[in-house]
Formats: sequence, structure tokens, C-alpha cells
Amino acid sequence: MNILQGAILGLVQGIGEFLPISSSAHLMLARWLLGMDGGDPANRMFDILLHVGTLLPILVVFWRDWIDMIAHPVRNKTLLKLFVASLPTLAFYVLFDMDMFESGWFIGAAFLCTSLLMLIAEGASTRFSQKSGTPSFPQAILMGVLQGFALMPGVSRSGSTISGGLFGGVKRGGAAKFSFMMSAPAVAASLLVEGKHAMEENLFSHIELAPTAVGLVVACVAGFFALRVMLKVFEKHSLHGFCVYLALLGLCYLCLQIAGVQGIPPFQAPEGMSFLKFLH
Repeated sequence: MNILQGAILGLVQGIGEFLPISSSAHLMLARWLLGMDGGDPANRMFDILLHVGTLLPILVVFWRDWIDMIAHPVRNKTLLKLFVASLPTLAFYVLFDMDMFESGWFIGAAFLCTSLLMLIAEGASTRFSQKSGTPSFPQAILMGVLQGFALMPGVSRSGSTISGGLFGGVKRGGAAKFSFMMSAPAVAASLLVEGKHAMEENLFSHIELAPTAVGLVVACVAGFFALRVMLKVFEKHSLHGFCVYLALLGLCYLCLQIAGVQGIPPFQAPEGMSFLKFLH
């Protein structure tokens, strides 16, 4: 990986983390377009560190909220809601093996699923005459359940969680803000788990210092501006534009799979792998 490739991937991660398009899937697509080896251990370590870059904007943009919820946990129940919302995601991680999707064979279908989910959520949200500004505990749990599905590459985390908020009757701005704040514990937990695996597999020895440093900085800066912009966009505009984008991208990807284009995995789950971890 060279510095330019590191910067491009950092930009994809920084923007993709806060747009409802799936940053993990777009990183796979970017590597394919750049002619990079997706199975390289260095790439896995690079992705882990990129998430540090997109975690920082969440802490910075919402710093007042973090301080208030930590200082007043009884009055401000947001921290407890974030914890409760993380439980379904944890259950998904424990029960289901998302490694079977690492090759990218399901990305096209996942794009279409995300597009359909957001389209249905937009339609469902219109039935609420009075919407809540912040999620209740049941609404937070619903958003957490949908965040669990986003462990699958191609299913957008922000798209699915915001859709969960809209399904539950949360205002657009409130759903978007809680969705982005939900990503902080999810990313932090992922860093701990993946960091442990990286140490066990000695992935740190594969780090390329200059491209990684550039990618991390670009992801952080791009993520900061993407987060600020998307908070305003989600508050005033629907998800329909992103639905169209993901639907077209998903169909294109499926066509490339059918055509057998080199570098695009066929639409077939890896042999010997089960969706449920306890069946391995």
C-alpha cells in the first residue's frame, strides 16, 4: 500500500462511516478498483486503525453530550440507552459468524436490502403525527437490533439504525444523532476485539507506517466534516437519494458477479461455513 492508496481508503472510510452506504463494503470496492489484495493481513490491520479515525469525530462533535451524560447519569439517561442499544448488537456478534461474508460475496444483495429497509422506513415514518425528539428505551432497542444486522458488510450501520428510529417514530434529527452516538460503543468494542485478534495473529508487524498514518488522519478529518454535514442533511431530507444509489450499486455488483468479472467473488457462501457460530 502506498500513501495515495492510504489516503483514498481513509477518505472512503471517513465519509462512508456517516453516510448510509456501508463503509466496510465501500472499502472492499475501493480496494478492488485500486487493484489491492483484499486478503492481505496488512489491510485488516489498516481497517482496524481507520476506525480510530472515525471514532474521534464522534467524541469531538458530541463532546458536550458525552460530558453531560457522564456527569448526570440519572437525569440524562442517554448513556444508559446507548448501553441498552448495544446489547442486541453484542448478541448478534456472539451468535452469528459474520466472517462468512468477509469475501464480499453478499455485498450486492446487502446493498439492495439496505436500500429497501430505508425505503420502507421512510414510508412508515409518515404515519406518526407526533414524533419523539429522542429515542425511548424500546426505540433504542429497535435501533440496536438493526445495528446488529449491520455487522454484515454491505448493510449500512447508520442507514439501518436511522431506519430503526424512523420505524419507532423518532424525529429525523434525533434518530440521526442517536445513531451516530451509538457507533461510539460499537466501534470501541470492535477495536478491543479486533485489537486482541491482531495481537494474537501478530498483525501489528504488517503495519505500513506512512500510509496508515495518512489514512487515519484523512479518515478523521473527512469523518468530522461528513458527520457535521449529515446531521443537517438527515434532519431536513429523506433517505430516498441514498436508496436509489444503493439499489443501483447493488444491481451493478450483482451483474458483475453474474458476468464472472475477475476480483468479484461469485454469489455463493464459502463452503464449510455456517451463519450460526455454535454450529461450527
